Amino acid sequence: MMTPRPLPPAPSSGDRLETAFLTEMLKIAMPDQSGTPFHGGAGESQFASFMVEQHAAAIAARIDLRLDSRLEVAP
Repeated sequence: MMTPRPLPPAPSSGDRLETAFLTEMLKIAMPDQSGTPFHGGAGESQFASFMVEQHAAAIAARIDLRLDSRLEVAP
């Protein structure tokens, strides 16, 4: 009998903020490939935002930008 894998922990608000920040930075840094001969067509264009977000999440998981320290609310 197979036992289910435990779910990974939910990302914290700091991790989500870092992912959102890096997603916006990668949108600017990654050039649009729509006019090149090796472009994936309409399908690639539709899912490009998901790929950018996954890249950003992978980067955020490996480095700590310490944006969560700025989220602390002063009393």
